[in-house]
Amino acid sequence: MKIIAGNWKMNGTREKLKDMITALQNVDTENKMILCVPYTMLSIESGKASLGAQDVSTHDHGAYTGEVSAQMIAEAGAKYVIVGHSERRQYHNETNDIVRQKAEAALSAGLTPIVCVGETMDEKQAGKTMEIIESGVRESIPNDIDKAVIVAYEPRWAIGAGLTPTTEEIAEAHKLIADTLTSMGLAGTPVLYGASVKGSNASEIMSIPNVDGVLVGGASLKPDDFIPIITSVK
Repeated sequence: MKIIAGNWKMNGTREKLKDMITALQNVDTENKMILCVPYTMLSIESGKASLGAQDVSTHDHGAYTGEVSAQMIAEAGAKYVIVGHSERRQYHNETNDIVRQKAEAALSAGLTPIVCVGETMDEKQAGKTMEIIESGVRESIPNDIDKAVIVAYEPRWAIGAGLTPTTEEIAEAHKLIADTLTSMGLAGTPVLYGASVKGSNASEIMSIPNVDGVLVGGASLKPDDFIPIITSVK
């Protein structure tokens, strides 16, 4: 079984989500399907899929205009939440410490955080890929946890650029993440790959050792694009 998670980002409508959920009802798969959608869609009945949010506040409540707490997200019906997505790190200057706080907030509300880590093009060119990935895992995941988390490796230089790392690069990154998680007492934690995933490359990517699924961006918005990814592997 693989985890196939879609990140709709700031796209879609409630009607489009309902259409996607209807389409997913007919998919014959044992894979776990997750749709991370805007907050306004979290209360929709999700059928065979599970819903997730795309961000969460570090705060439980208070005078934090515009923020949404983990408890609010859980009450809306979500089971998952993405934390530390590359766009949050880039556009909102989120650090590993902030991401860890968000993951802690999610866990406290019974949500499963999808913790994103990955290197920028500058970091890649400087030969810091492995260093950035390992520190991202160690510093973004809460210590001494006994609840489930998911990690997503996002080579930040590839997102939105139509680029995909080589099979060897993905394998090396995922092995490092798996080994790091094991050293933290979190062996068996699922590790997803996310960057330019589509129907034509999903099967190959998910055949790589230590790749437990994918985090899909634009290809998760339409059933005709998303379903082939889901059915590309058992």
